[in-house]
Amino acid sequence: MTQDTSSRQGDEAAARRLAGAFAPEAIDALLKDAKSAGTPIDGVDGLLNQLTKAVLERALQAEMTDHLGYDAGDPAGRGSGNSRNGRSTKTVSTRNGPVDIEVPRDRNGSFEPAIVPKRARRIGNIDDMILSLYSRGMTTRDIEAHLLEIYGVNASRELISNITDVVVDEIKAWQSRPLDEVYPILYVDGIRIRVKDNGVVTTKVAYLAIGVDVDGRKHALGCWIQDTEGAKFWQKVLSDLRNRGVRDILIACCDGLTGLPDAIHAIFPDTVVQTCVVHVIRNAMRFVSYGDRKKIVTGMKEIYTAPTLEAAELGLAAFDKQFGAQYPGAVDVWRNAWDEFVPFLDFPPELRKIVYTTNAIESINFQLRKITKNRGHFPDKDAAMKLLYLGLRNISSQRGGESGTGTHGWKVALNTLINLFPGRILF
Repeated sequence: MTQDTSSRQGDEAAARRLAGAFAPEAIDALLKDAKSAGTPIDGVDGLLNQLTKAVLERALQAEMTDHLGYDAGDPAGRGSGNSRNGRSTKTVSTRNGPVDIEVPRDRNGSFEPAIVPKRARRIGNIDDMILSLYSRGMTTRDIEAHLLEIYGVNASRELISNITDVVVDEIKAWQSRPLDEVYPILYVDGIRIRVKDNGVVTTKVAYLAIGVDVDGRKHALGCWIQDTEGAKFWQKVLSDLRNRGVRDILIACCDGLTGLPDAIHAIFPDTVVQTCVVHVIRNAMRFVSYGDRKKIVTGMKEIYTAPTLEAAELGLAAFDKQFGAQYPGAVDVWRNAWDEFVPFLDFPPELRKIVYTTNAIESINFQLRKITKNRGHFPDKDAAMKLLYLGLRNISSQRGGESGTGTHGWKVALNTLINLFPGRILF
């Protein structure tokens, strides 16, 4: 009999024994005994916890046997230089609640259990659960109450904070990871957050950059919490992207962010800066009464659907003539955004559909706002970045993982980009 055959037969025998242990009649007997004894199924003193305790303790005994090289009571252990030395008791938190277990000890103190490592007090992915709850916007106080109520696990707010701190190094790696050389499209937008700074709660903006790679996949390139105003801040952000390997950006789509266009042109001089048309429309609508919104939207449509710059200028003039006296603020929004709007008019329809709005990034920001609104304010920028990163990580896992999410109609748009920007897209 070969070694592979023997191993396979051993695995099959183990599988049969496991199947027998979980056979319906065996489970029925356990449930019947639990009912007779008045033992609940779940909970701290429930059947599931008793089974967990029995399995963990048996596994620890098996690990000890493997560590020493002989079974308990086996004469072969005499003179081996090490032996069993009683047990210690510890409580570990599991998804079914806290479990008290007895951990075997050896006389030399060299036993390092794997199933329940030394100093470990949580098993069953409790840490992962805390990170998951935290990334969905639950405060440390909420998580503490949730774990105690549902699982009977006492997890202090300090412990929860320490567990979530494990992502700090992950954030640093994410913020400094290498990027692609070329991103045909870059979207930039921000969300407002409240952060305590020098004892005073102030409003800051966390800006998110989403890059569309040559395959049409969207990636969160980075997140920056604003320290300074205007060009100095954006110079830092764009320099960061360049230092991480970005050589060229074809089109940058943003929403009238002060200093950003100048910073883009300074770092990436050949990039076309395109304002988000939807933002312009929304900003203009702030000056319009509810009853006039429909006709105002119709009037603005003549501007942003114009086939040429000349037609758009005529559309703006007509919009001003019709509504300028009543809503001068709406007209001023268009005039102030005009320099960053007009590049849009050079794009054919298949490309306009992709760059006319930052909705690709706004949908992410919407989800980030949901998880930050419960916080009131953050104690510092690091705490804010920790939650934003965990939120981004959670969103990414739902929306395509590390490979990002696709862009509808990308193949047609890519061919258009190659024609508009010859020699700048590398494969």
